[in-house]
Amino acid sequence: MGVHTQLAASDLVTTMQSYRDLLRAHQERINRLNVYPVPDGDTGTNMALTLDSVVSELTQCCPAYLPGESGGSPLPEAPKSSEGDVSLSPACSELDSKRAPASMAEVCKAVAHGSLMGARGNSGVILCQLLRGFTDGLKDSGTGPKALASALVRASEAAYGAVMRPVEGTILTVARSAGQAAAERADSGGSLLEVLDAARSAATESLARTPELLPVLAKAGVVDAGGAGYVLLFDAFLHALDGRPILENLPVVESPTKGAVPSSDTGDAQFGSRADGGGASTRLEGTPAASGQASGSSDAGLRYEVMYLLTAPDDAIAGFKDAWAGLGDSIVVVGGDGLWNCHIHTDDIGGAIEAAIDVGRPSNIRVTDLTEQVEEERWVREGAASGAHEEDDLGPPAATAVVAVATGDGIRRIFRSLGVRKTVVGGQTMNPSTAELLEAVEAVPAQGVIILPNNDNIRPVAEQVIPLTTKDVRVVATPGIVEGFAALMSYDPQADVDTNASAMTEGASRVVAGEVTAAVRDAETPAGPVAAGEWMGLSREGIEVVDADLRTALKRLLDRLVDQDHEIVTLIEGEGASAGITRDVSEWLHDNRPGIAVEVHHGGQPLYPYLISIE
Repeated sequence: MGVHTQLAASDLVTTMQSYRDLLRAHQERINRLNVYPVPDGDTGTNMALTLDSVVSELTQCCPAYLPGESGGSPLPEAPKSSEGDVSLSPACSELDSKRAPASMAEVCKAVAHGSLMGARGNSGVILCQLLRGFTDGLKDSGTGPKALASALVRASEAAYGAVMRPVEGTILTVARSAGQAAAERADSGGSLLEVLDAARSAATESLARTPELLPVLAKAGVVDAGGAGYVLLFDAFLHALDGRPILENLPVVESPTKGAVPSSDTGDAQFGSRADGGGASTRLEGTPAASGQASGSSDAGLRYEVMYLLTAPDDAIAGFKDAWAGLGDSIVVVGGDGLWNCHIHTDDIGGAIEAAIDVGRPSNIRVTDLTEQVEEERWVREGAASGAHEEDDLGPPAATAVVAVATGDGIRRIFRSLGVRKTVVGGQTMNPSTAELLEAVEAVPAQGVIILPNNDNIRPVAEQVIPLTTKDVRVVATPGIVEGFAALMSYDPQADVDTNASAMTEGASRVVAGEVTAAVRDAETPAGPVAAGEWMGLSREGIEVVDADLRTALKRLLDRLVDQDHEIVTLIEGEGASAGITRDVSEWLHDNRPGIAVEVHHGGQPLYPYLISIE
């Protein structure tokens, strides 16, 4: 590597590709930096998907810099070299001499647009704004050390400006520290690499201090996840410009209130840094870590995350933000020139979407139920690998067919027994795409089709299928699996689609749903404090009970949900259920709710040992 005095367009492309690969390699570790007790955590995945979109955009803009990229691929763990370092994609410096390279302005535009279109979740939207601010700075200021430092400062300012209620101890704080250190080093005559070294050291040190600024992080004994992901950007820059090796593991930081716990799978090594002290060595205990939400813990009681792209005039956005300010928290709105990526945590899904309709046109709407969000990636991949779609019973033509979204072999078998013609593998954090649902709709032998999303997060995606097909499609808004089962009890394959939609919606509304899952970290809940590993009983209203014993948690939840007017309780066993617990709880129901009929089915769903249907 030669001495870099200016940042070239090819350097920026190489950095983005390397940054994408680093986020891919570490996404699961970053995901585990989360402080909410329900099994979830997707900060790393959201950041990686955002960069995947950036690299995909760059392949269209400047293929000469990315000879080995095809774009849009899944996100596997990055391969590792024999020394244990993360092996990044082929170096972009080997340019294709037959094609004209893109200019810095073109590369900056591609990075900004790709991040805007691909931003996922709160962390992805903030990362998008950081990259947009950074590339705007490069376009305006040049590419030398002072320009690079100015761009990092501008990135931080843009991110703070995009968040309505900035909270310190998050990725925002880490980005500001990096920009300030870079500016100070540039002002003292530092070179391009020295500016980046200063930014990286300051970012790492700031990351270590995030638990001091956010009590929820200190209590969990972790650092901010988004901040950890942002520090990797500087590793990517130094790899691209100086050829520095990048170690396999994430940085880990010991919280002031928690002791470090060795953990081989969470990455308990230091950030990749030079032996001469180019980076701070910090450590973190091997527990799930902070979500990196820019709104801190103020929105902990809000149930839904709503995201969409908004096409609207720039001068309408201030009023749009004011409307959102009364609806929720963790509000981030980024973009410009008529296209905006919008994110909010709220209890009012309809209001959040109606605010967009008032000023423009929302698209790519995504809704996540934050109290039920679970990591189901393994189940989705296993389901796809086992050919779950091939087992569907397409059967003879009917007036109305049903397509359902589900995970777990037992769940899919039950759906098929109730008349579902096509199942699409998916769940809360591994939502099926519009294309997958459309493919299933087109495959079933009926002109009328009912889609059961069985998840509030999947419903908006399912509704996007309606204008894309000539078939007559209705979405019955089932929020969970048990509502999907209840809806199918009213399904008539020979009735028209509107008759079925009405009957199935009414059927789904009559069921009372519950579920039991284990907390993945210590937290305060509406039902009291919960420790990692303890059991939580949830209804559609939220966390109802907390108990150290699964059997007791299930009984207490049933005691709260089942009254004397109910007639049937169905227990759907998932991973972690046992025949002994099921039998004991069934006997408890017979003794404490006389006249109740108990049914038991094997669902095989992940993370939730028991799903409950009460009618």
